[in-house]
Amino acid sequence: MAIATLLPATTAFIQRAPRMLIGAEWVEAADGQTMPLHNPATGEQLCVVPRATVDDVDRAVLAARQAFDDSPWSRTRPRERQNLLWKLADLMQRDAELLAQLECLNNGKSAAVAQVMDVQLAIDFLRYMAGWATKIEGSSVEVSVPLMPDQQFHSFIRREAVGVVGAIVAWNFPLLLACWKLGPALATGCTVVLKPADETPLTALKLAELVQEAGYPDGVFNVVTGTGITAGSALTHNPRVDKLTFTGSTAVGKEIGKIAMDNMTRVTLELGGKSPTIVMADADLGSAAAGAASAIFFNQGQVCCAGSRLYVQRKHFDNVVADIAGIANAMKLGSGLDASVDMGPLISARQQERVWRYIEMGRNSGATIACGGERFGPGYFVKPTVIVDVDQQHSLVQEEIFGPVLVAIPFDDEADALRLANDSPYGLGASIWSNDLAAVHRMIPRIKSGSVWVNCHSALDPALPFGGYKMSGVGREMGYAAIEHYTELKSVLIKL
Repeated sequence: MAIATLLPATTAFIQRAPRMLIGAEWVEAADGQTMPLHNPATGEQLCVVPRATVDDVDRAVLAARQAFDDSPWSRTRPRERQNLLWKLADLMQRDAELLAQLECLNNGKSAAVAQVMDVQLAIDFLRYMAGWATKIEGSSVEVSVPLMPDQQFHSFIRREAVGVVGAIVAWNFPLLLACWKLGPALATGCTVVLKPADETPLTALKLAELVQEAGYPDGVFNVVTGTGITAGSALTHNPRVDKLTFTGSTAVGKEIGKIAMDNMTRVTLELGGKSPTIVMADADLGSAAAGAASAIFFNQGQVCCAGSRLYVQRKHFDNVVADIAGIANAMKLGSGLDASVDMGPLISARQQERVWRYIEMGRNSGATIACGGERFGPGYFVKPTVIVDVDQQHSLVQEEIFGPVLVAIPFDDEADALRLANDSPYGLGASIWSNDLAAVHRMIPRIKSGSVWVNCHSALDPALPFGGYKMSGVGREMGYAAIEHYTELKSVLIKL
């Protein structure tokens, strides 16, 4: 086992005193309380961080409010916002290995993969958003104003920063999701209070250090660590927050959406998924099997758009399932600090138990475990699992498991594949594996999901909006759509 040596900076960061960033200051929780973080690969305590109180969150929102309304940030020009984002991305590039190691220790994922995927995608996204800072446009309009036919007018539409953003992110891609919120917020001139997931705040805290080093004014970016029940709820209910952006479970997202409507807070919700992977008879079956395996087992299946439902045209079903099972059985599980490992642990004992309950549910209902179906420790490991002989209406098919569990079902024809794919409360992503261009183009508009990938899965790019239909959320991350979600439109009419 070739365990990577931790950077001295990684060790020092973990061992530092528990602090969070509010305004210009690194502070403890108001009542001095902390909460432990654990290494998912070992189950051992990693460090502690502040357990923010309601007062801490209120102070962070006030700092963001003052920075938006009164600080030099409120007068920053687009070019300056662009350059600051570029500086932040450059600092992240400099510290990419450190960020990846923190993500590995705190989340369980492979440090090597995190450096080339999570960290690099976050850097690329910030650089992409930096370009939008100088391209936010309004428009002039020739108006009629029929009630004032004898008057002349000049009219235009402005796009302005929405204000203070409360951002709450999930634990599966802590740094990347934080940057998905931070990028458009800073590009448009907003200020941010970030509440990272209870389990994974370390890269958010390091990101806050880099924001300071880049030269952002105090209060533009604040990080409060703590529980969703206390800190997340306080941020959601705070009337000084102009926009809430949340990535996480559908159940929590629905509650946040209801609270947001009470305050008429703008809201973006990127929620759960149960994404179908559809393998047509004409597909390159070897590539489809490898792609389907990656779609579900990447990041231990802890991906909102993971390809957790596999539909294969009946005549090739057994062969494709066997190929995926072979891939799963060959995967090496272990610490994310070992570059030879194919899959790490789940985030927590709680998540391990949740995934295990679904596997047992399938086993007890008569489903066939084609491979995997086991858990082990120390750490929170579940072997990559493929389950067949499951009814479409079973909870294994309809509910998000968020682990390395693939449910496979055969289909007969194109219409049957579409029916099964759309038979879900979710609509985040889907993939089609086929070389029949006509069939692919027939299917794409009929699949009810925010993203459709062809002969690949979960392939993301900063220019492509990402979000879901149905219970998978409201609004979009990435692309110009993100800029629209962090701005308001103001119509101006001047009588000459």
